[in-house]
Amino acid sequence: MIVLIAAAAAEVLGDLGMRIGIGGRVWGYAAGVCLLAGYGWLVNQPAFGFGRALGLYIAVFFVVSQAVAFVALGDRPSPSLLVGGALIVAGGLVIQLGRG
Repeated sequence: MIVLIAAAAAEVLGDLGMRIGIGGRVWGYAAGVCLLAGYGWLVNQPAFGFGRALGLYIAVFFVVSQAVAFVALGDRPSPSLLVGGALIVAGGLVIQLGRG
């Protein structure tokens, strides 16, 4: 789970770096590329199957991305985002805790 959280953080922060780069700061592109490469490496580390890992990862990514959006950008989630997010997290739990 720690690896998936680290991967989600790398992806979200890499996306944020790209956004900074698009805004005119070249260092944002460099940071974004490094972080996104780290994400790709990290997300492929778990010992369980690729599909199962990415199924859980999507739920972890949602939570991390919303936390970063709130802290770094001041974005507040709407009620529909919270409901949809709860469904995403529930799906991640079904994938992780399921037997198949």
